[in-house]
Amino acid sequence: MGTFHHFGVPTNVKQENESYMEGAKLFLTDPEAHRFRIEFLRFEDGSPMHPDIINNPHAAFMVENLEAELEGKNIIMEPTEISDTLKIAFFNEDGAVIELMQTM
Repeated sequence: MGTFHHFGVPTNVKQENESYMEGAKLFLTDPEAHRFRIEFLRFEDGSPMHPDIINNPHAAFMVENLEAELEGKNIIMEPTEISDTLKIAFFNEDGAVIELMQTM
């Protein structure tokens, strides 16, 4: 499945050092700056993100081949380039939200 990268936690509380993703209407923190690799996500009203991502925590894994890992999965966010160097996708497995990440 890949290597554990972070644990994402939705919150309504403003966090220190949040970044803003305008297209997602999302404030988020850098999990690599947290000692337990937690990423806090604070969504604005009207966020286009899937409700499962908005309302549930997720585990994130770095993978070598995003598309191959997604085969047969219940995809809730198709592979998306979020920067020049990173592509992500989300799926739901047995009620658990999983994020896969691939460097490009």
